[in-house]
Amino acid sequence: MAELVGRSSELAGLDALLADLGSSELPKVADIVGEPGIGKSRLLDEVCARARRAGFTVLRGRATEYEQHVPLRLFTDAFADADDGAVADAGLFADAGAVADAAPAAPRFGLHRDIAAYLTRLGERGLVLALDDLHWADPASRELVDHLIRHPARGRVLLVVARRDRQTPTSLAAALTRGADGGAVLHLALEPLSERESVLALAPDVPEDQATRLHAASEGNPLYLFALVHAYRTGASPRGLTPDHHADTVDPAGLPAGLAALLLDELAALTGPQRQVVEAVAALGDHATPALLSVATGLPRADVENATGALVARDVLRAGPGGRWVLRHPLVRALVYERTGPARRAEVHRRTARELARRGAPATERARHVERSMTSWDPQAAEVLVEAAARFASTAPATAAHLLDVVLTHMPDTPDRWARRGELVLARARALGVSGNLRESRDLLHALIETSGKDHPELRTQAVAQCAVMERHLGHSPEATALLRRELSRDPGPSPAQGVSLRLALGMSALLTASYPQARADVAQAAAVARCDDDPTGEAAALALAALGEAYEGEIDAAARFADAAGSLADALTDPGLATLCEALVWLGWAETLLERYADAERHISRGLDIARRTGQLHVLPHLLTSRAFVHLTTCRLPSALEAAEEAESIARAAGSDELLGFTLAIKTLVLLLSRPLGDGSALSTGREATAAAGRSRGWWSSLAWCMLGHATYVSGDPHGAQEAITKAGGGPELPLLQPSIRPGQLDTLAAAALAAGDVEAAGRCVAQATREADRLGLDGQRAAALRARATLAEHRGETTEAVRLLDAAAQEYVRCGQPLWEAYSLLRAAPLAQRTGQGARAAAMWRRAHRIAVDGGARLLVDLAELIGPQVMAATPAVPPQLAELTARELEVARLVAEGLSNQDIAARLHLSRRTVETHLSTIYRKASVPSRSALAGLMTRVGLGSGS
Repeated sequence: MAELVGRSSELAGLDALLADLGSSELPKVADIVGEPGIGKSRLLDEVCARARRAGFTVLRGRATEYEQHVPLRLFTDAFADADDGAVADAGLFADAGAVADAAPAAPRFGLHRDIAAYLTRLGERGLVLALDDLHWADPASRELVDHLIRHPARGRVLLVVARRDRQTPTSLAAALTRGADGGAVLHLALEPLSERESVLALAPDVPEDQATRLHAASEGNPLYLFALVHAYRTGASPRGLTPDHHADTVDPAGLPAGLAALLLDELAALTGPQRQVVEAVAALGDHATPALLSVATGLPRADVENATGALVARDVLRAGPGGRWVLRHPLVRALVYERTGPARRAEVHRRTARELARRGAPATERARHVERSMTSWDPQAAEVLVEAAARFASTAPATAAHLLDVVLTHMPDTPDRWARRGELVLARARALGVSGNLRESRDLLHALIETSGKDHPELRTQAVAQCAVMERHLGHSPEATALLRRELSRDPGPSPAQGVSLRLALGMSALLTASYPQARADVAQAAAVARCDDDPTGEAAALALAALGEAYEGEIDAAARFADAAGSLADALTDPGLATLCEALVWLGWAETLLERYADAERHISRGLDIARRTGQLHVLPHLLTSRAFVHLTTCRLPSALEAAEEAESIARAAGSDELLGFTLAIKTLVLLLSRPLGDGSALSTGREATAAAGRSRGWWSSLAWCMLGHATYVSGDPHGAQEAITKAGGGPELPLLQPSIRPGQLDTLAAAALAAGDVEAAGRCVAQATREADRLGLDGQRAAALRARATLAEHRGETTEAVRLLDAAAQEYVRCGQPLWEAYSLLRAAPLAQRTGQGARAAAMWRRAHRIAVDGGARLLVDLAELIGPQVMAATPAVPPQLAELTARELEVARLVAEGLSNQDIAARLHLSRRTVETHLSTIYRKASVPSRSALAGLMTRVGLGSGS
């Protein structure tokens, strides 16, 4: 099989990617799919060879069937090819257990970004990362591949994966399919080779009639045909190998039975020691070094060396990296391993585990061999697996869950071990939940709750609290509430600390289902109990949750009081003290965000992220990150907002919770809408995925997803679709199901969509409602949204001067509450209207400030909008001299009114400001314009043509 045949079209597609890598919109991921032996690895070989000839760096890794619970095995194999030492220097791929010890939460998702950044650095000179047998990849490697599909490394980096379609895990197949649908992935499905091309390449010396028969028997599978031709040439008769003979007969290793027989036939002549070595190599994988082979087989080192020499001569063994031996093909390894006797396999693994322990290897390295040698209950072996699971819990939770399952399967179910069994079940359920297996986790917890009974109340309460989280993530908040209330009603009830925890969980469930008033008393009781129990962390958490609940309901004064109290308590706690209830900072950060206290929110969010990452509290990260994304969006820091939103999305996808994914994608939709160019469709597609993930639930997260889809739909030019989405979010045209604290902002968009759709009456109702509700809330940002809605209606009615006044007032409200993004948007809306009413200088000043905010903050949508209206706004506008260039739109307007001769009191009345505010503006204007007095300012304005009459 020295020559690659029949793959010209696939190679042409891959050549095109290599040739144009990093300089076009072509995909940066190639997905090669096919059945065993069809030529996936051979095609990868050719791509890698061509890339090397073109000067690219090539990293090649292969997943293996028997190391699927070794975290990041696929990538450690690939990065072993890196020759610059940077991987080791960066600590990207230490032993997975060591990584877990070093930084519990960061490796799982922070490592994704670190690796993408490292690939980007390698990509400066061109890089191909080729990953073979992806269907066998461990869960941690699959998560990393998913990340690289959604967030490809920048620069000249091509990721090429090869896999079997039917054996690829659903989540990974879905990620690749989404990528292909979006144009980010080139999908290459390898078909059987034709008779002509395969026979000419693989059987040119075989008689035509026999070659035809062999090709028919192989069904165009190159590896199968190669084995058949080899058998023919060596005199073996491939009797009975017809197409229907093997089509439905599959070997345990996943191969057609006929191919398996042919591959194994060459092993029949091996001597006893040679077979022992082959079986040991198949079992040991990465540990198949000469020294360990001697230990695993029990053969003297000299006998092992003789056997390996003979096996190399037969091309059964080949030298691998790190001085280890590998079988010629992974399919051969699978066949040998499956046919090795179970007792023999277990003994090989047992000897290896003992030798690794003697050498002082960590539990994480020994675990694979311990689990495969554990045929009955062995307390010492079990402790090794439990220790490894604990170290893997944050970095590779799926592996942790698997190891604990092995222990629980063998542990005797006797009364003396019941408490320990319950602890391990709880740990396994936690690991399953974190790794995205929510239903399996929930089922385990249900069983534990029912079997705990009265004998183990503390364990049962822990299981209930954890099960409530699983139920919420599954979209079953009513079930979570019922479960929590049943536990609270037990007699005797939970301890005070557990009662606080359960009541906080009740409050969170109520928030998600927009029914906080039903849990208000429970949250208050949690705060009271925590206070009496001298539990400041619990009290801070309860007060923070109360702040968020009241803010959600629009009870702003109460929310502010609770937020003040929670903030004081939280700020006085140490990080270890807060780590026991990190959710307190989630609730506090979101409450302060809704209260428009962005500096306080960011301070608490940043602290929460730091604590959560250091202590491995993965479950709180998406909530903290979405809050950070929203704060950075509002304060016009779009690049960092998108980074936070994408990290939250990655964690939500791994968690397996559709509702959580819908929530994170909802925030990402708004970020994408503002950070992408005008006309870009990514926000719309993300919004649609958000609503699909949120499903039919009627909670907070689902409503938010539909609102964000509505905004994206409106910007895309579909006002009817926007009306439908926002109305669906709110449960009707008055949005009764939407949280009151953000309702005016949604009514603003709904009013604009109604006007665009020609429904002036509906728009008027939206504007009136937005004004009433904003006045009741007293939040500057929501009041600004209502002003903008009124301006939209005024503009529609032809009241242009009034529209300018309202938009300018909205911009000033946004200045007061620290929302520069929406200040810029309001100014861009006002600028062309101001120009139309003859206020050219004012329009230009508005445009310049908005453009500067948008450019500095990375708000590409607003930059494009500004550049679109720029020629209209700036037409015939006098150039602003350097002395006045730094003045804001409001300051320039005050200066213009001074030039008209108005007093400070008159200016205050004209602009609806206080006299003190006008005086402050004047002081700033004098300093920026470098003028000493009022008369000097008036003279300057007149000289440059920005005074009266301009």
